[in-house]
Amino acid sequence: MVGREAEAGGIAKNGAKMVTAVAAARVPKITVIVGGSFGAGNYGMCGRAYSPRFLYMWPNARISVMGGPQAASVLATVTQEKLRREGKEFSEEQRQALMDPIIEKYEEEGSPYYASSRLWDDGVIDPADTRKIVAMSLSAALNRPVTDTRFGVFRM
Repeated sequence: MVGREAEAGGIAKNGAKMVTAVAAARVPKITVIVGGSFGAGNYGMCGRAYSPRFLYMWPNARISVMGGPQAASVLATVTQEKLRREGKEFSEEQRQALMDPIIEKYEEEGSPYYASSRLWDDGVIDPADTRKIVAMSLSAALNRPVTDTRFGVFRM
């Protein structure tokens, strides 16, 4: 959720509430990434930084700081502005030549298999097995004591 409409709608304030709720929760957290998990959304939806007990990914999932096309576009714009200030041209071919390898790198490194091979998650699961795996994860999480919370009151 990006853009002016999201910002005007209070995405930062509402996103902060979600992040606070996830960070403050002391229940077993089990995360299943089913699509794209990018940037702040990864935090808000209990990504690895929030230490879920288990984090699984579907084969079609993607995880990174931002999407490849968005990252490539930002870097191309920065390069274009730098060259413009120097009085140099930046053709569409040069722009595409800069963007293509970035998009390819993000596609490769955003793969669930790339993440799993580095132990950033607890595995890539078959979507058909999600219910069974979440049930096993809940069963495994039952034995750990739930700690007391130490956060103040926050307004939802």
